[in-house]
Amino acid sequence: MRHFLRDDDLSPAEQAEVLDLAAALKAAPYDSKPLAGPRSVAMIFDKPTLRTQTSFGAGIAELGGNPMLVEGRLAGIGVRESVEDVARVLGRQVAVVVWRTFFQSDLDTMAAWAGVPVVNALSDDFHPCQLLADLLTIREHKGELKGLTLTFFGDGLSNMSHSYALAGVTAGMHVRIASPEAYAPRADVVADADRI
Repeated sequence: MRHFLRDDDLSPAEQAEVLDLAAALKAAPYDSKPLAGPRSVAMIFDKPTLRTQTSFGAGIAELGGNPMLVEGRLAGIGVRESVEDVARVLGRQVAVVVWRTFFQSDLDTMAAWAGVPVVNALSDDFHPCQLLADLLTIREHKGELKGLTLTFFGDGLSNMSHSYALAGVTAGMHVRIASPEAYAPRADVVADADRI
């Protein structure tokens, strides 16, 4: 396993492989136990959540792991304890860190210091796990993703818009983002999508 911080951390082939695995796990959720041991996975939720926390917790358990809830405010991440220190502590105790937070830069720092894979469960910039779920749903209903046109209406500066742009083009889709001009997607994200 490795870090999954942005949608473009996966190549097109890797993304397709992840979606294939997700479909297989959905069909037979208890047949694969890559976290057996159980290996602990730290889950940190700085932003309010119900679906993300329950889906990660259930998924980790179904894969044979131990979901370990780490209360971000109690830990004082970035206030009482630096992100680097938290990363070092967690990296010695868990197999993976899942973090739903505000700043992408904090996720990048956690990844640089943890020594274990870090998964972005949402940041202000990207929401890559949600996009994998969305792409799986689209694939279940439409079949092949390549060549489909995906249109996002709304805040183009949002994490969802950025993730749709990157994940959509990685899947071979034509991505259209419609938003007010003042809320257009970040230029660097558009450039990354164009590069893909």
